[in-house]
Amino acid sequence: MKLDKPVYVTQPSLPKLDEFIPYLQEIWDSKILTNNGKFHQTLEKEIAKFLGVKYVSLFANATLALLTSMQALRIRGEVITTPYTFVATSNSLIWNNLKPVFVDIDPITGNIDADKIEEAITSNTTAILPVHVYGNPCDVLKIQELADTYNLKVVYDAAHAFGVKYKDTSLLNYGDLSILSFHATKVFNTMEGGAIISHDEKTKKRIDYLKNFGFKDEVTVIAAGINSKMNEMQAAFGLLQLKDIDKNILLRKEIAAIYTKGLSKVKGINVLPIVKGVRDFNFSYFPIFIEENYGKSRDEVYSLLKSNNIFGRRYFYPLVTHFPMYKRIDSSNPSNLPFAEAIANKVICLPIYPNLEIEIVHKIISILK
Repeated sequence: MKLDKPVYVTQPSLPKLDEFIPYLQEIWDSKILTNNGKFHQTLEKEIAKFLGVKYVSLFANATLALLTSMQALRIRGEVITTPYTFVATSNSLIWNNLKPVFVDIDPITGNIDADKIEEAITSNTTAILPVHVYGNPCDVLKIQELADTYNLKVVYDAAHAFGVKYKDTSLLNYGDLSILSFHATKVFNTMEGGAIISHDEKTKKRIDYLKNFGFKDEVTVIAAGINSKMNEMQAAFGLLQLKDIDKNILLRKEIAAIYTKGLSKVKGINVLPIVKGVRDFNFSYFPIFIEENYGKSRDEVYSLLKSNNIFGRRYFYPLVTHFPMYKRIDSSNPSNLPFAEAIANKVICLPIYPNLEIEIVHKIISILK
């Protein structure tokens, strides 16, 4: 039976409104709405403490954080990245006048295939921009080994990886920088927002200058920065969100377990395996992969769910390399990216969020069965 109300792939977690009002009152009383105010400073410290990282620089959104990360590390030339991601990843390279070089993915995790990176390195390569797809860690040790060998920077698009640990440390402690998204669709949100995770005070200072027009003080501009600061309302909202983050991730985990059990014996449907060595996985998405022996195509399944008022998303379809601005790049040739092409045509992310009713989860499972 068709559901009465639409069920979307995600729904933002929100604090109780009456808990937010005192924060708003303090902002109203202070008249400080932005520019590194009290809540902004506090949220940076609290997120760093929660995640187990050294430095957090808050941003108005994650795309601005990605753009700024390239400037912060003075990256030039070519950057090796993945085609299986949200388009903001590669757009951040184009906006910095950098050339993306696309490498195929691991067919199991959807992450960039670290074993294929080396053959893509040229004399113009200065950095690697991998993505922790669905919060699953890339092969961070192999990638760092390559970066050390060829003197490359590593910036992780960690938009999906809030709170994830790998080998007993935050996944965000790998690489030179990691970028988080706090968009409304993410596990932890500040309505809109993002952050750069850095590992030393000098780098954080440069990032913070760049996100505030390049100002060092009120009369000194040291770089051609932009305005990408998070405002006080977003930061206050984030402080409230942190209070419930552990509970919300646990609820996601429970929903994921029901999906996994319910679909475990459905021929032709595979679910994402979690990489060995991961702790505190956040279950930010629940992707399934429709194989040829299922009996229906991925798009037929997608349409069937929609006809029942269930709106999954095909993250990530089409591939970034199918968009016009990337087609002219040699590495965008589909023949170079067979696994990325294949997985993009198989994936559907099913609804998952803390307040998703268990009855609806079982309904989705029954439709897929």
